[in-house]
Amino acid sequence: MSEVALKRRYTYLEPEAASRLRNLNLVARSVVEGFVSGLHRSPYHGFSVEFAEHREYAPGDNIKDLDWRAWAKSDRFYVKRYEEETNLSAHILLDTSASMTFRSRGLSKLEYACFLAASLAYLMVRQQDSVGLVVFAKGIQERLPPHSTTAHLNELLRALEQVKPGGETDTAATFHQLAEMIKRRGLIVILSDLLDDEREVLRALRHFRHRRHEVIIFHILDPAERHFPYSRLSDFVDLETGDRLQVDPRFVRRDYLEQMEAFVANYRRGTTESAIDYILAETTTPYDRLLLSYLSRRSKVR
Repeated sequence: MSEVALKRRYTYLEPEAASRLRNLNLVARSVVEGFVSGLHRSPYHGFSVEFAEHREYAPGDNIKDLDWRAWAKSDRFYVKRYEEETNLSAHILLDTSASMTFRSRGLSKLEYACFLAASLAYLMVRQQDSVGLVVFAKGIQERLPPHSTTAHLNELLRALEQVKPGGETDTAATFHQLAEMIKRRGLIVILSDLLDDEREVLRALRHFRHRRHEVIIFHILDPAERHFPYSRLSDFVDLETGDRLQVDPRFVRRDYLEQMEAFVANYRRGTTESAIDYILAETTTPYDRLLLSYLSRRSKVR
């Protein structure tokens, strides 16, 4: 494929191009179809009515699904299990707290997260898997249960287009609440800057794992947050509390970078220990790179 064709194919994988388009449905479709069309093997179970395996009969099962051949051989009752019982059920958790509105250039963290959430949702529905959305800040702001229909995808995309950022966040408490609410084992996809107490957040993430959910985190940060490129006397404002601090970056840069590195390292270590997939994403990272990380992790659990 020529370089010109390659660039044309992957236009919407670049965050700046996506920000100009401002259409979640079109961006999601372009990202997914432009990237995933080259993959030969789906990383998802998919929705199918083909026979998958047996499991032992339990009270309440439909007797029409009893496998009489298995009974004849073993003198025990088994029912046929179908793929629709095992298809992926995913919940995308989107952080809309005020800190997510930060941007140094291009997209804000929240805008980046919304485009990524739309692409992931489109991808899952395209694979006939169920996907839902939870919008949270200090508590749950909106929740759409998982479904796999096109109509549901459109509803989810509309919800993403209408998100209202603002306020403080209480990430750990929200995750604990959701871990108790989401009964069916599935995939939890978190899009957040995780600017909260790491120990409490990691404890809440373990709650999801205790409930037997698979968890993947896209830790979304602005490049300026990671690399602190400031050099002049500046006012720094806490977007969630409004607190203001005047700082000469030359005197705090080293300490800041050390603390930021420790912050990221804590999440890397804690998620690894809990068998949670962790992807650090700066808002300038092309979406194909994020999707590749996501797909490779999903393919490993099949």
